[in-house]
Amino acid sequence: MTAAPTGAEAAGRPTLGAFTSGQLRRLGAVAGLSTADVETYAHVLTESLGPVGERPLNLPPPTRTFLSDDHTPVEFSFSWQAGAAPSLRVLVEPGCGADSLAHNGRIGLATIHAMAKRWNFATDPLDELQDLFLPPSPQGPLALWCALELRPGGVPKVKVYLNPAASGARNAAATVREALRRLGHRHAFAALPEADGYPFVALDLGDWEEHRVKVYLRHDGLTALRAGRLSRTDPSPRPAAIEEFFLTAAGGAGRHTTRLNRRPGLSCHSFTETGTARPSGFTLHVPVRDYARHDGESLARAASVLRRHGLDAAVLPRSLAAVSQRRPEEGVGLIAYLALAHQQDRPPRVTAYLSCEAYAVRPPVAEAPRHAVAVH
Repeated sequence: MTAAPTGAEAAGRPTLGAFTSGQLRRLGAVAGLSTADVETYAHVLTESLGPVGERPLNLPPPTRTFLSDDHTPVEFSFSWQAGAAPSLRVLVEPGCGADSLAHNGRIGLATIHAMAKRWNFATDPLDELQDLFLPPSPQGPLALWCALELRPGGVPKVKVYLNPAASGARNAAATVREALRRLGHRHAFAALPEADGYPFVALDLGDWEEHRVKVYLRHDGLTALRAGRLSRTDPSPRPAAIEEFFLTAAGGAGRHTTRLNRRPGLSCHSFTETGTARPSGFTLHVPVRDYARHDGESLARAASVLRRHGLDAAVLPRSLAAVSQRRPEEGVGLIAYLALAHQQDRPPRVTAYLSCEAYAVRPPVAEAPRHAVAVH
């Protein structure tokens, strides 16, 4: 049963919580979740948003959050892997709307601890790193984000995203190195490729097959050739496979010349075993929204990637329709990122990240972005 509307929603004004939980309900149906599970997760989302969930959408975003281009503090994603049904995830900033980044972090931490009590999981890795990522006077674009993988049964997998620049961008590398050391990965930092920044560290909490520490790296001006050589896993994915994904997602043709000159590419290296410095997983994230004229192009590229890996592309257009009533060609950014992940002993996983667009739609561009095609 759906809860009765309250506050601004009852007064006939759409609210942030009603808007995003409605998207979740429709996406949950696409993912094949039961009605009971969908209602449970919709309630968790509105709880996680706190008071800003009742904020009318005719007001500006509660915070200029880094989580999305239009500052909606929620993002969805669908992930595909051979032999399994596509999985739905939601990313939320629990402290959105707080009066300071420090307060934002405290709210986020309290939200994670409440989830841990509700679903009976430990928060030891997060608590061990609290002074590094949630200092008294944090800096940077975020404090704490929470991602939930929405599984059948009403108990999600939980992951937290933390900000390595919390003590200043100059200290981000040192913060990542110290976090890895504290978690038992003493030599892991040296295994990472060169990077232009460290936007996130993510921790798996709760019921995961293997608990990962994930380090995200920023790569300015990334080319397909460089992307194909970023992985440090052993064995690594074939460079040609990574290059092909990069070029398809970015809409380019040249291994040396197609370059991400606008929003940078991201790589992610995940560590599970403390006995080795090598990462167990590698993911490449391409910000497709900055390298396409409209979401029709992004959708076609995503479908091409899925088919290349033998995955069902039919779910993706249904998921876009569940998030927005607009045609893909009427804007750009509904598909924010495309990602290709390789984890040891598992088939590749493809993920499409979906924007809520609660506050704004980026208009399409008239011409293909010149930075995404071959240049000399």
